[in-house]
Amino acid sequence: MIRVRVPATSANVGAGFDALGLAVGLYNTATFELRPQGLEIAATDGTQVPTGRSNLIYRAVRTVFDQVGEKLPGLRILQTNAIPMARGLGSSSACIVAGILGADALLGHKLTRRQMLTLATAIEGHPDNVAPAMLGGFVTSAYDEGQVYSVKKEISKNLAFAAFVPSFGLLTEKARAALPQAVPYRDAVYNLSRAALATAAFCDGDYELLEVATKDALHQQYRLPLIPGGEKVFDLARRLDAYAVYISGAGPTIMAVVHKDNEIFFEKAQRELAGDPELAAFSLHRYEADNIGAVLE
Repeated sequence: MIRVRVPATSANVGAGFDALGLAVGLYNTATFELRPQGLEIAATDGTQVPTGRSNLIYRAVRTVFDQVGEKLPGLRILQTNAIPMARGLGSSSACIVAGILGADALLGHKLTRRQMLTLATAIEGHPDNVAPAMLGGFVTSAYDEGQVYSVKKEISKNLAFAAFVPSFGLLTEKARAALPQAVPYRDAVYNLSRAALATAAFCDGDYELLEVATKDALHQQYRLPLIPGGEKVFDLARRLDAYAVYISGAGPTIMAVVHKDNEIFFEKAQRELAGDPELAAFSLHRYEADNIGAVLE
């Protein structure tokens, strides 16, 4: 039996649309067991998951077996889903990465890390979540001519991540449909400079730069109206001196980056959420960085 653990991820990090992402300490697990025939899929925590061939973990397993030219026999998959679905914390990427690492282990480790990452990106469509899910840390990625190129930087233990997670979901398809088909040249330049600055800030440890580096002109202004109370969460995080605040992935979770010792941030934010009816849908969760990524346990 093979068991895989995969961290949650927070993509885009403001300006790094479809390119930047980081991993945090919230985990899905999946176990895999080959059988002579048949397919059995279940969730150990009661989460409703597809139990047939449309299951995303199974699809990832199938992709790996097809890639190496091996016949997939029967299979049993057990999932534990701590990462909430449709919340912008990389639940689908966690499933894809779990399936790919699990399948590779079942086959005796035939793929390189880049091959696995490229397969994961082909399924997901972009590397901003799958790369940190697989590698951990803060990851900058590019998808070029069918290959994924990623650079990982470990995240300082001095940082903590405050996730404002609403009770409602937001499908990535809906969040992407809200985006314009074209953007002004100046907006593209605006984001390029800030995405580069965010990468440099994480590499150099200059987190005071993140307030500017996570500003965005390509997607957040179009997605915030899909998140009731989202603007108030942004204002709250900024008032409480977060290094940065941004929409996590496609949303609706809003992520703030803070110093690990900034307990006042969490205390005051929790009080304001509880005292404001417009923010009642949000719950506050504290995560540390995950610098390891997906692992076989």
